[in-house]
Formats: sequence, C-alpha cells, structure tokens
Amino acid sequence: MDKKTLETKNVSIEFPGVKALDDVNFKVSTGEIRAVIGANGAGKSTLMKVLAGANPTYTGDVFLNGNKVELRSPVDAKKLGIQIVYQEVDSALVPTLSVAENIMINELVMSKGVRMPWKQVREEARKALARLDINDIDVRTLIQNLTLAQKQMVLIARAVRVNCNFLILDEPTAPLSTAETEKLFEIVTRLRDTEQIAVIFISHRLDEILRICEKYTVMRNGKIVGEADITPKTTTKEIVEMMLGRSFEETFQKTPCPIGDDILKVEHLSGGNGKLHDISLHVRKGEIVGIAGLVGAGKSELLKTLFAAYKMTEGKITLNGKELKMRNPADAVKEGLALVPEERRKEGVLVNETVSFNLSAANLGDFCVASFVDRRKVRDNAKKYVDSLEIKTPTINQKVRNLSGGNQQKVAVGKWLAANSEVYMFDEPTKGVDVGAKKDIFRLINDIAARGKGVIYASCENSELLSLTDRIYVMYSGRIVAELETKEANDNRVMNFSVGGTEDDSRKETVKAN
Repeated sequence: MDKKTLETKNVSIEFPGVKALDDVNFKVSTGEIRAVIGANGAGKSTLMKVLAGANPTYTGDVFLNGNKVELRSPVDAKKLGIQIVYQEVDSALVPTLSVAENIMINELVMSKGVRMPWKQVREEARKALARLDINDIDVRTLIQNLTLAQKQMVLIARAVRVNCNFLILDEPTAPLSTAETEKLFEIVTRLRDTEQIAVIFISHRLDEILRICEKYTVMRNGKIVGEADITPKTTTKEIVEMMLGRSFEETFQKTPCPIGDDILKVEHLSGGNGKLHDISLHVRKGEIVGIAGLVGAGKSELLKTLFAAYKMTEGKITLNGKELKMRNPADAVKEGLALVPEERRKEGVLVNETVSFNLSAANLGDFCVASFVDRRKVRDNAKKYVDSLEIKTPTINQKVRNLSGGNQQKVAVGKWLAANSEVYMFDEPTKGVDVGAKKDIFRLINDIAARGKGVIYASCENSELLSLTDRIYVMYSGRIVAELETKEANDNRVMNFSVGGTEDDSRKETVKAN
C-alpha cells in the first residue's frame, strides 16, 4: 500500500490578542503513530483543528500527497480522509440515540427522510465495531447508557468506518482506566499495522507516548521546536525540557506542614446515587489526604456527596465540630467546602464568562462594596492567579471557552484558591494539564495546607498521591478498603488495594517490590 502524507507549510492562525500558530511546518505519513506534545497553550489542539477543518481562518498551505488542499470545514477534512476524536466525547455524540444511529449518523442525516433499513444500519454499525475487535457493545444501546470508554470506542468506530487515512486522537486516555487504555492501545496498533492509518496522538501522559508512539513532535508557543524518533533511550525528562524550554526536576518535593486536629470528619456515609457504602474518614488541619482508586471506584461520587451535589442517604459530616446539614452545593460553599470537579467544562468553569469573572465567582461577595462589584479587586485577583498558575491567556477579559483545555483546568483550580474555604476537594485536578503546570498546582495545594486548611485530593495517578499527600484512603467498589500513611506506601500497595486485594496480598506485593 502506497504511503500517504499530510503536510502543513508555514501555517499560522491568530485569535484576538494571541498568535496560536506561527509558521508551523508539520508532516505525518500513513502507517505511523505520531505524538504531538506541548505545554498547555502550545498550539497542539489548534494545529489539529486546522487539519480537521475546524480552524478555517488559517494562513499558509496544507498538502495531501504533495497536492495543495483547502481545509476550511470539517466536511473538507473528512472527504480527504482526515478524522478527529475530541477529548470531550459527549459533545460529539447524541445521547438519546442508539450506538448504531451514532455510528451511522452521517448516512442518517443524508437520507432526507427516506425510510431507513434499520436492520442494515445496525449490521453496518456492528461491522464497524468488529473492525476494532469490539464485540461487547450492543448497537441498540442508547449512548447515554455507555461508559466514557465505550463512547470513545463508538467515536473511533464512526471515524474509521469510511475513508480514514489520518486519525487524530485528542487526550484519548484521559478518562480511561488502565484496562481501557490497554484496549485503546490495541486498537491504535491494529489500525496502524493492518490498515496503515496514521494516528496522531495528543497526550500529556508521556510514559504512554513512549510506549505507543514511534515519533514525537514538540510544540511551544505556537511553533514546532523539535521532532525525534522514540527509541529505548528516549526519556520523559528530555521531552519535558524540550516542551518547557528549561531544565525540569520530575518529582515534586512536598513541603512538610504542621498537622493539627480534625477539621473534617465523615462517619458511615452512604449515598452518592447508590455508589457509596459506609464511608468513614477524617481530615486534619494542614493535612493533604489522598483518595486512590481506579475509574468507577467511587472517588468522584464521594467528593460530590461531600459537596452536597449528590444526596447522602446515611451518615454524618462534621466540620470543625459542627454537624453539617446541607441541601445543595450552595450550602456547602457557605459552610466552607470547596470542590474542583473532574469535568471542568461542564462543572468547573463558566465557559462563556471571562477569566477574571471565573476567578472571583466562588466568593463574589468578597469583591463587593455594598451591592456593587469592585472591579479593581476582581482585576487584581485575576492578575494574581493568572501569574501564579501561569494561565496562558492574552487578557484577563478573555472568555474561558477560548482557552486551551489545560488552561481551563487552571482557572477551575484558581477559582477556589481565591476563596477562603476550610476544606478543599480536588477531583483529578491535573487531568489534561502539562507536567510544568502540574507542579504549579501541587505547589498551590501545598500552600493551602500550610495555611492550616484541609485538603482532599482524589486521583487515579498513584505517583501524584505518593508525592503530594500525607495519608491515602483507597477506594474499591464504593467502599474505603485501606487507609495508608503515605510515607509507608508505594505504588504496588496502593494498586493492590485498588483492584480489591487484601492486606496479605499487599504485604506480598511489598516484598516483591523490595
């Protein structure tokens, strides 16, 4: 099969106040898995949207097999065999339609009211899934009843079903468990090996990139700053330093904080839409408590229940000795609880408001004089957190929807850092955030603990929990199955409990690790 090439020459694009791409020359060929890497705001998603026809105002040229082409709409890109699967999978699917209808949606839209042969539609959808070796999804199931991983598989099946030579995957492993990630890697490898499809892989998880990709392209400040083959000698450290343009220490050194009395106590809590069972835990002043567990273990449900977004059916929550009776998140905020949720666009930020408004939204009353907003205070607060979190935005008046995904996450974190809460809860706060920004977020969380506040940090990334926390609770199937002192824990112990192992199993794993 002849190789096909997709190439940009001197491609640039400007948004209000910022040059997102600056004379980018990029080339990829079928039959390879290419990583595109960069810090938040580096331009990787902007470049991929140009290739997918979603950024039609670009200047410069795009070539397919040496022939100049125009990518001014997603339809243009699809006709040329370029498909993209975005990180926000829900926005690309119709939840009230079936799997088959979503996979075949282009044909359904073009049918112009002609009666559809539904048996054939379902059969074609099954073939599309089988092509990826996916046989456990019923094509008659409604999309809203699928897991995130299954939705992603449906999108990939739709993308490669017809005329796909170049497949762009934007942060594909971010919502996936370890097992689901392995399945995705099998699919990506199959598409390269059996169908010679080029897969462009955008991710901040560098260990995965080293494992699945053959080459990497690094972007910084809208430019390509380096490209190289991935070899056994390639390290994450060298890639990170190219991304950031400076030397980088990979581990975060936590600053010890004085730990006081209990600030938050949870006793025999159940609820969380039926996902939580008999949860008891405590958090002390100045302490960072980790919540570990695989996807689906109940971490998000626990934090949302503590924040009164989900109903508690049994149990008691006490803050500074006072039992809390909360009906909704507004009550939780008044009592001194803060939550940075996992799904930033849906729950963490107001995407149609400005950066400055978002950074003051959690405690707007503090920025008011009488009934008027003190705009100078709002502005000064925004500048402070834009600087300390290194939020890449041309102005504090930029709409949050125009920021990169990682910078949206920083705004979601900064919003609560500006509030004077008692207990801060973070649900996967580094999801979609580059390694340099992670250290900024870790440092700010450490500063919160140093002020005598309580912190709960829920993450699937055990390495983060082991470097940042003082204690770790491990969840499995909606229950807390272990409480570990971080200084005595290791990745094997945490993972053992996360998959339902016992204390005896944990001791065996620790012996093996040593």
